[in-house]
Amino acid sequence: MTQDISQYKGVLVLGEQRDGKIQTVTYELLTRGRALADELQCDLACVLLGQEIENVEEVIQRGADKVFFIQHPALANFLPKPYSNAICQLIEEEKPEIIVAAATTTGRTVMPLVAAKVNTGLTADCTELTIDPESKILLQTRPAIGGNIMATIKTPNHRPQMATVRPKSAKPAPIDPSRQGQVIVKKYDGAVFITPEKFLEYIKDTTQEVSIEEADIIVAGGKGMKNAEGFKMVEELARLLGAGVGATRDAVELGWTTYPHQIGLSGKTVSPKLYIALGLSGKIQHLAGMQTSEVIVAVNKDPEAQIFKVADFGIVGDVFEVVPMLLDAVKKAKATV
Repeated sequence: MTQDISQYKGVLVLGEQRDGKIQTVTYELLTRGRALADELQCDLACVLLGQEIENVEEVIQRGADKVFFIQHPALANFLPKPYSNAICQLIEEEKPEIIVAAATTTGRTVMPLVAAKVNTGLTADCTELTIDPESKILLQTRPAIGGNIMATIKTPNHRPQMATVRPKSAKPAPIDPSRQGQVIVKKYDGAVFITPEKFLEYIKDTTQEVSIEEADIIVAGGKGMKNAEGFKMVEELARLLGAGVGATRDAVELGWTTYPHQIGLSGKTVSPKLYIALGLSGKIQHLAGMQTSEVIVAVNKDPEAQIFKVADFGIVGDVFEVVPMLLDAVKKAKATV
């Protein structure tokens, strides 16, 4: 049976909450969603699922025209089946043309379930979302073939068009206290929330002193650090600066640090105020995870290294000569404070 796609209008973003507090990634998605909605000249809505959520009105102030608050005790913590069932119910009622979620644990789990249930497509880990000026179809761009090419994907015959984007790949939408909109509470039949799943506990990552996803400064090392002993210089500089420790995939696979520190397509996306790249070449897979950093400083002995194309400041030199000088300079500066 052919789907009547003309019934579908508007852009919907999947907000996230934890312990009743709206997560920052929700506001990043509003930045993406607002741009798409303005291009299509349609409403931007946000769906929040939970039991009690603080400051729901802030979602309106940050760009949404409507907030659908699906309220039920079973939604207090993320569980795939209740979340996907509730979102599908909302899709049936509201028929959004586009749905955008974050490529977080929540988004990466629930969006494929929703796409399968409503029989539509899903493009994961998009780096860019735009509207085709002629067809008005969502153009979903993501790295493919190990990050060596960028593929643009369309969903021409099914609705909604669905995509996930990396956290930290857009700036959070600013607050505009003058914005007005609707907060619509949705309460569905209890059958929607029946599930064999049970939330036990949230286990916080304790492998990092400073989380790279929240750090204002990140010091990252690559294969150019040569070995685990060399990588310790990355960790020492990060400790002195109160920074997070980042790494390339090579550095993690060689066992110099652990996976929670990996930045790039197969790791985390970060956007700190300062990103210091030591001994990494700047492969596209890594750049996709850090190129939105406000200021990038790179040290590499190869003047043609790809990292210098995105760096604000570049030092062409051996990291084993440059980094010790940086360590000394930081230690002296801290000693005078």
